[in-house]
Amino acid sequence: MISYTTHLHKVSNKWVTFVHGAGGSSTIWYKQLREFKKHFNVLLLDLRGHGNSKLHLKDAFLDKYTFDTITNDIVEVIDHEKIPKSHFVGISLGTILIRNLAEKYPSRVESMILGGAIMKLNFRSQVLIRLGVVFKSIVPYLWLYKFFAFVIMPNKNHKESRTLFVREAKKLYQKEFIRWFKLTSEINPLLRFFRSVDINIPTLYLMGEEDYLFLPAVKKMVEKHRVSSLVVVENCGHVVNVEQPLFFNETVIKYLLAR
Repeated sequence: MISYTTHLHKVSNKWVTFVHGAGGSSTIWYKQLREFKKHFNVLLLDLRGHGNSKLHLKDAFLDKYTFDTITNDIVEVIDHEKIPKSHFVGISLGTILIRNLAEKYPSRVESMILGGAIMKLNFRSQVLIRLGVVFKSIVPYLWLYKFFAFVIMPNKNHKESRTLFVREAKKLYQKEFIRWFKLTSEINPLLRFFRSVDINIPTLYLMGEEDYLFLPAVKKMVEKHRVSSLVVVENCGHVVNVEQPLFFNETVIKYLLAR
C-alpha cells in the first residue's frame, strides 16, 4: 500500500483527499493542511515511488504503470481507512488520477477540485513529450525534469513551484521516472474521453492565468460541462496551491463547505 497520513477532525465526517502530481509528494500541500484540517478530515497521499511510498518488490520488474493501476492505489487507501466518500483535491497530473477515479468509482467522489488541471495537451506539450521519449533513457532524468518544470512554470513568480517540484523529484530515480513518463502513451485518448464526457459530479477548476499550456482547454471544456465551474487565479501559473495559497484555501474551503 502507498504511504499516507490522516488528520482527523473532532466533529466533521467529511473527508478531503489530496493527490499530488508527478514528481511531487504530499509535502506540496503544506500551505493547505493547517486550514483544511480545521474543517475536514484530511487524507494526504504519496503516490507510488514518490515521497515515502517506496517501491514494492512486486512492482520492481514492471516496465511501466497505467493510470488505472495508480488510481487503484488511491482506492486501496480509502478502502483501508473505510472512507465511503471524499472530496478530492488534485494538482497537475493528480487531476487526471482524480478524474479517472471519478469515472470508475463515482460513488466514492463527493466533488473534485482540480488545480492546474491537465485536460488536453497542446502542441507545445506534445513536443515536450516527444523530446522526453527520445531522451528519457540517455539523459539523466533530473535534467529532463528541470527542463519540463521550466517550460511549464517559466515565470519569475513560478520559481517557488519549480524549486519545490524539482526538490521532490530528486527522491525518484531513473527507472521510476521512466515508468511514470510512459504514462504519456495513454494520456491523449484518456483526456479526449474526459473532455467528451460530462460526469455528473461537482467540479471546480482552479487555473492560474499564466498556465498557458493547460488553461485554454479547460476554459472550453467548462463551457460544455454542466456541473463544472472555473476560477482563474491572477498572477499565478500552474501550481496554484503553492503560488496563491491564501486564495486557493479560501476558495476551495468555501466551495466544499457549500456542498
